[in-house]
Amino acid sequence: MTIDWDHFTPTLSLAGGLLLGLAAAAFILVNGRILGISGIVGGLSAAVRGRADRSDLGWRLAFLVGLLVSPLAAKTLAAAGLWPADVPAAPRIAAGTLAIVAAGLLVGYGTRLGSGCTSGHGVCGLSRLSPRSLVATLVFMGAGFVTVFVLRHVV
Repeated sequence: MTIDWDHFTPTLSLAGGLLLGLAAAAFILVNGRILGISGIVGGLSAAVRGRADRSDLGWRLAFLVGLLVSPLAAKTLAAAGLWPADVPAAPRIAAGTLAIVAAGLLVGYGTRLGSGCTSGHGVCGLSRLSPRSLVATLVFMGAGFVTVFVLRHVV
């Protein structure tokens, strides 16, 4: 196994992990809710269809808009020279559109099947010592390891 040293960013990864952990902790302390993307999207969908409390609509929509706008803001900052030079401005995905769509659909199906997503189980659930989240995290991490191994060494 080799490491792509040009794109190995342990300091930035640690900082990102700390920010995510702080955001998840603040979200649960302030709102009493889990910071899981599938739950936020599911609640937004239910509120729009009239199957859930519409008072949650505003913050759910704002959260998702923030997720979508953040990469555009980073790209704009990078173009203006305000983004650090050693930070990639955009991720490179070595897959075609069909593979990305299929992966998205499989992830969506998995979050419904597992009653939550990686952020809900892996960040928030594990920090609350949830046994269900531990099992879910082990399953999706194991599936990811197996998938990468098969795609890189078998296929």
